[in-house]
Amino acid sequence: MVSQTVDLLREELPVEQQPLHLSSDIKTGLVLVDLVNGFCTVGSGNLNPFQPDKQISGMVDATVRLSKVFAQKNWPILAFLDNHHPDIPEPPYPPHCIAGTHEANLVPELLWLENEPNATLRRKDCIDGFVGSIEKDGSNVFVDWVKNNQIKQVLVVGICTDICVMDFVSSALAARNRGLLPPLENVIVYSKACATYDIPLHVAKTNKDVISHPQELMHHIGLYISRGRGAKIASEVLFD
Repeated sequence: MVSQTVDLLREELPVEQQPLHLSSDIKTGLVLVDLVNGFCTVGSGNLNPFQPDKQISGMVDATVRLSKVFAQKNWPILAFLDNHHPDIPEPPYPPHCIAGTHEANLVPELLWLENEPNATLRRKDCIDGFVGSIEKDGSNVFVDWVKNNQIKQVLVVGICTDICVMDFVSSALAARNRGLLPPLENVIVYSKACATYDIPLHVAKTNKDVISHPQELMHHIGLYISRGRGAKIASEVLFD
């Protein structure tokens, strides 16, 4: 039933995707959204739906490949890491990615980014990385990263396609439209390097605190809404 629904959704709400060719002619920055253990490996408690599966592991693998190429080319990388104080909840979600724990750290395959000179790591305490980049003095780490590196386009990957990725993409596009992100022109989402979690309906029915979240369906919806906000969706990433 779910697969039929997804197929129907793809027909009625198609997401235009094209290969993305990257070269040094256009300054591109890579944005990693929440490639942390709490979402990709160890989980975050009994209610945590984030368990390794084919979509999530594929997202991690694709992100690692991209990150290595960006690092080799000395292109800028910004990694958002979900990070929450244990006494400050983030409704409607259960406690997750608690500050100071293994859950809030990069997955093992990306730990090398901590020592990568062209990588900026930003711990955020909210869904939206753009909002999570705001400092107490009003400055914004993401805005400064774009300006300092003179980035013309950002390539966004990570988890969840329909939550943190989509919210960051929407905010970045809104900020660009208001002229807050010069010289940024394009926000691009790489579909194969994004993922979301899976809670089948029959599982949700057994727990009143959980709502269903079919993975393939919500992944598609996240891409569709990001596309509708003005992002480009890449089916693959090629380097000249």
